Amino acid sequence: MKAIMVMFDSLNRRMLSTYGCQDIKTPNFDRLAAHSVTFDNCYIGSMPCMPARRELHTGRYNFMHRSWGPLEPFDDSMPEILGKNGIYTHLVSDHQHYWEDGGCTYHTRYNSWEISRGQEGDLWKGHVKDPDMSGYKGEKDNAAKAAMKEAGIQDLNRQDAVNRLYLQQEENMPQAVTFRNGLEFIRQNHQEDNWFLQIETFDPHEPFFASERFREMYPDPDYTGKEFDWPPYDRVKESPEEVEHCRKRYKALVSMCDYYLGTVLDAMDEYGLWEDTMLLVNTDHGFLLGEHGWWAKSIMPYYNEIAHIPMFLWDPRSGVKGERRSALVQNIDVAPTILEYFGLEPTKDMMGKSLKETVISDEPVRQYALFGSHGNHINITDGTYIYMRCPGLGETVYEYTLMPTHMRNRFSVQELQRAELNAGFSFTKGCPVLKVPATGNPFADPARFGSQLYDVSKDPRQLSPLQDEKKEAELAEEIRKLMIANEAPEELYHVFGLEKDQVFTVEDLRREKEQENNIHFPGLENYVIGRIPFIQLRTLMMLMPPEQAESLKGAMDQQLAAAGCKEITGEFILGFLQGLPFPEEMKKKLLSMLEGIAQQ
Repeated sequence: MKAIMVMFDSLNRRMLSTYGCQDIKTPNFDRLAAHSVTFDNCYIGSMPCMPARRELHTGRYNFMHRSWGPLEPFDDSMPEILGKNGIYTHLVSDHQHYWEDGGCTYHTRYNSWEISRGQEGDLWKGHVKDPDMSGYKGEKDNAAKAAMKEAGIQDLNRQDAVNRLYLQQEENMPQAVTFRNGLEFIRQNHQEDNWFLQIETFDPHEPFFASERFREMYPDPDYTGKEFDWPPYDRVKESPEEVEHCRKRYKALVSMCDYYLGTVLDAMDEYGLWEDTMLLVNTDHGFLLGEHGWWAKSIMPYYNEIAHIPMFLWDPRSGVKGERRSALVQNIDVAPTILEYFGLEPTKDMMGKSLKETVISDEPVRQYALFGSHGNHINITDGTYIYMRCPGLGETVYEYTLMPTHMRNRFSVQELQRAELNAGFSFTKGCPVLKVPATGNPFADPARFGSQLYDVSKDPRQLSPLQDEKKEAELAEEIRKLMIANEAPEELYHVFGLEKDQVFTVEDLRREKEQENNIHFPGLENYVIGRIPFIQLRTLMMLMPPEQAESLKGAMDQQLAAAGCKEITGEFILGFLQGLPFPEEMKKKLLSMLEGIAQQ
């Protein structure tokens, strides 16, 4: 038995012809669909990149217990389990997060691995002199460069510009090298038995840097602006022409992905691998290209453009091909599916299910699926409805880990000084873990969006939120049940307004909404504050050093008391900010951010 998994990053379901797209050329995805099962109801689990990969290894959700991070010492790793049972595993990838602090334990779970460099500001080629970025929209002004340098933040746009100097020929581009390495493994080993190959490319993740022959497929002759193929994680502020240019760059990269997928399909044909080789093609999540007024994936709620993802599976045992399946599946099902294929049992800690019978007869493996990221909305879908439940205002979530690293750095000493030792969970296999208060991200504050409910069978673009108390309460209750099944941390029930041992009802929902505009801000408990002003004030405080934040609260308390105010309003916060002795440019940016929150 052999198996190949081809994984793309940020591959949009709606941009593939097999899922109905009309204006992007993806003939090899059509070819794949004709030789496999296409899943119509596949959803993400944990966001973003490395949390999704932890799920691919462990078969269980990551996002309730920690954010971005490495595999933990107690984690079950599907490739490692295969290797221990005589199945040779090999990874080829250009996904640079594998060789950063927050991903450093994933690729070493394989028998062997090979990397190609240069994606998304990968700290690869060294140039002391700044590259020429005058024609590139990602160029920073001198003030921004100085601020980043002072804060110790790497300018990834600059590094990306350096890397591109070495990637002018398609054969040198990371995706091309990754697939070439994968095909080399296939040629070398196609006659052998018992192996698993993972071909994983970072494309079509931003920046949308495709070779010229694919860009020519989506011409933009009238565009006169700067090169724009790396959208910010922010609201769309660009002109319609810039948005369209960026979308065309994404389309070009998707067509490039389609071409290289075709090289794997060619190898399957050439070596007769369809007879005895499973082929799984998937992604971690989608990407917003201006829909809902946003770019990217990490600040806004996880709309369908991000959460509803493509998946294709060829299982030579059943031989089912050219068919579609409506069962609700997720990436947590990948590890159990591959283990079962090789005759191995999923571990007791894996919550995903093998898709063997789903491929054959569309047998369901779950009624509801959860998805989300640490500290943000907890989302649930049954394939018809999606409910995005917002965490409560001012609530603290915790990281549970024995590997305290973020994406590109270790936890700071200040973070670890607040850590406690926690007894752990059943899946930590008797290991206690660190319990560390999450630092939070003022730019990714779910409270500004509130809870949202959609009927995606009638409103797949999620343009019209529903007002349905019964359905909202019903899905909140299903979230509670799934949190119990997945051993969510105890405080998380409180964070999401749920009681672990009590059914959630419509009456609970009504009480929750009544209390929404009668809350108190820590340190300013003498005043009531509404949801939106609370978020504005919290954002402002999170952007300040702790000592300065406390000083601002004191000054604000004095002004409120002197004016005889009982309520903190958004107008008061903006006026207060206007009177602070901050540099005008800084004040302007802060005001713009707080005003943007009020417009949600």
